[in-house]
Amino acid sequence: MRKWFRGLFAAPMIRRIGWHLRRIHTNLDKRFYRSLILGLTVVLAMAAMTVTVFEQDVGFASFGQSFYWALTTVIGAGDSGYVASPVGWVVSWLLNLFGVGIVAAMTGALVGFVIDFLLKEGQGMGAAGFSDHVVVCGWNATARDLVDELKSDDYGSSIVLIDTAERNPAGDSVYFIQGDGVNDEDLRRAGITTAKAAIICPEDGSDEADMHSILIVLAIESLAPEVRTVVEVNNPRHVPHFKRAEVDEVLVTSKLASRLLARTALHPGLGDLVTDMVSGGIGSELYRVPMPDWMIGRSVLDVSGMLLEHHGATLLAVARDDKLLANPAARFVMAAGDEIVLMAESIEGLESLERAEPAAPNRGD
Repeated sequence: MRKWFRGLFAAPMIRRIGWHLRRIHTNLDKRFYRSLILGLTVVLAMAAMTVTVFEQDVGFASFGQSFYWALTTVIGAGDSGYVASPVGWVVSWLLNLFGVGIVAAMTGALVGFVIDFLLKEGQGMGAAGFSDHVVVCGWNATARDLVDELKSDDYGSSIVLIDTAERNPAGDSVYFIQGDGVNDEDLRRAGITTAKAAIICPEDGSDEADMHSILIVLAIESLAPEVRTVVEVNNPRHVPHFKRAEVDEVLVTSKLASRLLARTALHPGLGDLVTDMVSGGIGSELYRVPMPDWMIGRSVLDVSGMLLEHHGATLLAVARDDKLLANPAARFVMAAGDEIVLMAESIEGLESLERAEPAAPNRGD
């Protein structure tokens, strides 16, 4: 039961409502509401005293009963038979009249909160409330394509977009935050401290857009240094500045495109192959997964054969000590703490990696 309650309050919608309640509570005129509560208490006390004097035997017990009757009368649940004299009737009528105003105020406050919640959510002024999600800062052609990729079932991550647009350019399946990634409050509304990754896309191809991306990286690193940051960069000369900002990974799209074009011109079909690999074509999804214990001490030749035979996966690289070793040698020995980069049909086919060691492939043929 306790776990169920924790899961309930961790739900994104509950967290969004909680954020709006905290925001409204911060902006409330607390002095006005304190005066209202004090005035209501005084009115109830005077009504209870009057009814006690004219209707009941004077005493603390009878005053308490009268006060309770006055309170329930205000909210429309009082016992009309509690009073039987003209004075009691007048007090009851006044409390009922006063109660209409109280109920109207409460209803207005509730309706106002709902309207405020819906308006803020629709205008990108709410808070995401997600955990383990992906935050995209900025909107351009690259962001549009990567959002379409992240929407696929294979990723299964919620997406939050931060952009200065007036309306959500990414569609209803992406939670929209109207703002700027350099603003701490906008990042908090996007849930950057509970995100698993942040992708920064420049708004255009200028050097100024790169500088703005660096500021976003610095803002994210100051709030959530554990969140993985990936940046699209316009100018390759700016890469050292991004590295100094402690970005986790940089992608220079122009440099990548030019090299791929050159390779495709010399080796026909490479462009289609690479595009298919990075866009999740049939049988060619890329994954980076922790290496299971049964691989420790095995050579790349043995591990590659087991992966291909039992999981339909191709070993492309080994990650060790923050370095990615592409196309490792056949005699390269796997060590504890390594991660492996694979090409496989789907993540479901790799779920059994952590299970018992599979039989080694037969190389006697």
